[in-house]
Amino acid sequence: MPEDLPHFAPKLTNQTCNFSHKIHLSYLSPQLSPSHLTRLRPMASSSFCPKHALTLYSSTNHRRNKVISPEFSLRFQASGSFGSSRYVASIVSINENSNNLKHRLMASGSSAAAPVMDQSPAQTTSSPAVPTIVEVDLGNRSYPIYIGSGLLDQPQLLQRHVHGKQVLVVTNTTVAPLYLDKTIQALTDGNPNVKVESVILPDGEQFKDMDTLMKVFDKAIESRLDRRCTFVALGGGVIGDMCGYAAAAYLRGVNFIQIPTTVMAQVDSSVGGKTGINHRLGKNLIGAFYQPQCVLIDTDTLNTLPDRELASGLAEVIKYGLIRDAEFFEWQEKNMQALLARDPSAFTYAIKRSCENKAEVVSLDEKESGLRATLNLGHTFGHAIETGVGYGEWFHGEAVAAGTVMAVDMSYRLGWIDDSLVKRVHKILLQANLPTAPPETMTVDMFKSVMAVSENEDEDLSHIKLK
Repeated sequence: MPEDLPHFAPKLTNQTCNFSHKIHLSYLSPQLSPSHLTRLRPMASSSFCPKHALTLYSSTNHRRNKVISPEFSLRFQASGSFGSSRYVASIVSINENSNNLKHRLMASGSSAAAPVMDQSPAQTTSSPAVPTIVEVDLGNRSYPIYIGSGLLDQPQLLQRHVHGKQVLVVTNTTVAPLYLDKTIQALTDGNPNVKVESVILPDGEQFKDMDTLMKVFDKAIESRLDRRCTFVALGGGVIGDMCGYAAAAYLRGVNFIQIPTTVMAQVDSSVGGKTGINHRLGKNLIGAFYQPQCVLIDTDTLNTLPDRELASGLAEVIKYGLIRDAEFFEWQEKNMQALLARDPSAFTYAIKRSCENKAEVVSLDEKESGLRATLNLGHTFGHAIETGVGYGEWFHGEAVAAGTVMAVDMSYRLGWIDDSLVKRVHKILLQANLPTAPPETMTVDMFKSVMAVSENEDEDLSHIKLK
């Protein structure tokens, strides 16, 4: 480390600042000159995706993103190309003069700084774990994603996002015996004025329909929930999609919170505000874009997840590496066995990195007018498989995995990628115990028929392929 680079003692403070003017590095700190920031490169970029963010590192920093020790880094999440009008900088300063450093950073932009969360120094064995926080930046509809072990045992995380005194927890017959009581306890602990109702739906993609959705409305109306109530989605992707859509429609919109309990939901479907139900002619054709108040990911819930569902969720993790984060894909290739073995640190990292990638895309293109469509890699073919074989026969991630192979093959045939990537995709999907071909019952005519009414039918074909 250069001698003139300030030494940071282990005191952690997390702050988010909004800048409305072009940033000059010399403004950051008189102690930290641009010469110390020896690496300036795109974050979450790959050879397949445009660069939408920049990360600045000090010369001896070996860790990425928000948690750094003992060095300093500044991450810019751009709402346009570098030099455009608005940036969000996530800062971690680690010294006794951190307030002075934050003040200097705030002074370089005209917008007020919005604190995310103060993280205390060393944790004792009796202290609750400090969650990792990923922010989804949507202006006044921004919200945090809390990631960590034992978060359902920290009532304040949920309660700060509950508005009003009425809560409806939407869950299913599989998750309810495992986590419903714990969730109700988290919502009511030290908060006796909150009344919590629950509705338990049947489990499975085949129940993601209007008839099942009506059970949520029935319970809400029977309980006389008002406009200040909060819906809580406790479960996997099906529950999250249905609860979110119910919240968007009930009394023309009430608040809701996501508590995802599957890998699929934690890394993808709970983030970004896509909600809805299936129609017999196609998946997710009825729904709304509707953002939650927060997403709370308690990684302990993965301990009860069956192996097949865990593998299904890894298809979405792999997707992020392919479409926009080459370094993450390389990490997956080296750590897939750790993920399958449910290694806590590996899974926490995979969830965090996946959420960061999706949050960045959603903040730039909330309603899928362009960039967000890249998140549909493998999904157009995958949704056709799910619809064609019958909802619930194949898990969503299994269908997406097979669809990804089809998209990769198409990209190769068109000359957009080389054979080495095709082989890597096949290898990592096999390592993750995922299918690499659609079911034999899916004919070309079936694909054409289902894809004709796909949610993504108006998108340019390149959105389902790599290039």
